[in-house]
Amino acid sequence: MAAYFLLGIVEEKATRSRPRVFRDRTRILDTLDDDSIIRRYRLPRHAIFKLIDLLKPYLASETERSHALSPETQVLIALRFYSKGSFFTELADLHGVSQSTVSRVFTRTNEAIVKQLKLISFPKATSDQRVTKEAFYNISRFPKVLGCIDGTLIPIMRPTGDEEAVYVCRKGFHAVNVQAVCDAELRFTSVVSKWPGSTHDSFMLQNSKIGQYMETAGNDGWLLGDSGYACRPWLLTPIVNPTTPSEERYNTAHCRTRNTVERAFGLLKSRFRCLHKSGGCLPFTPPKCHQVVYATCQLHNFCISLRLPAPPTQEDLLQEDGIAYLGPLNDGLKVRQAVVNNCFSK
Repeated sequence: MAAYFLLGIVEEKATRSRPRVFRDRTRILDTLDDDSIIRRYRLPRHAIFKLIDLLKPYLASETERSHALSPETQVLIALRFYSKGSFFTELADLHGVSQSTVSRVFTRTNEAIVKQLKLISFPKATSDQRVTKEAFYNISRFPKVLGCIDGTLIPIMRPTGDEEAVYVCRKGFHAVNVQAVCDAELRFTSVVSKWPGSTHDSFMLQNSKIGQYMETAGNDGWLLGDSGYACRPWLLTPIVNPTTPSEERYNTAHCRTRNTVERAFGLLKSRFRCLHKSGGCLPFTPPKCHQVVYATCQLHNFCISLRLPAPPTQEDLLQEDGIAYLGPLNDGLKVRQAVVNNCFSK
């Protein structure tokens, strides 16, 4: 009995001598000033709290078993990756969790943003289309514009398997090609993020819901695109070789109006650096990369709806160069010429 008693004392002393490691899970938003929060997470304090409230039903744990992470910590982990594109080990150290926890939390939060926000929608009601047209007209007096469309490349990690080659874009790196339509306030109204980097913009439009909708809905309006798209009755492109003052004015108004989609992409990549090549690349499988892109576009619209200013570290981003369309003439050329004659001849 005495031996067992002495053994217990030895084990107790050994246990007390072992150092115990407790991860610091201090509420970060309570320890940082407003400027530091924006630098770290790209969103101000009130916007982060609003986002947490929107996602809380999806992220909150049903019990407190195993000290479950709060929705606040989960949202901050995701925002930190979106804003910096850093390694998960850095995110783990910053927020007092393990790397495996960061991986699970980021996946869960990313899915919540995609499913819960639902902030990307194309104006289909007559009243909504009228507001959209008026906003675009105020930019450079281009009539009946429902949106501006373009594609952008998002660098990703080299995929494994036989599909690796199709993700090499025309600029020589692995990427996903994202098609987006935006309104005059730089808000995305349609986003397609499921195609490899080698996919041409015209092919994406032809096989997208927005292309099918514009083809069949018979709207009294059109999209504006660059020369990489075919000129259609519902998609107007610039005139490659203008020969009259009217065509020159058309091209000027077209360029100034369509510039909104390039500015929207620039603001998106400036706020969420994980999408820009300066932040490395998205280190996920292609399906998860598509989801991350769509989630950041949702967050972009969330920031636009709150009228948040551009991040202070915004840089001039390189814009994609259009590819001239060399296909046959179609009815879109007639519509475009009618716009030139009726709206830009004076």
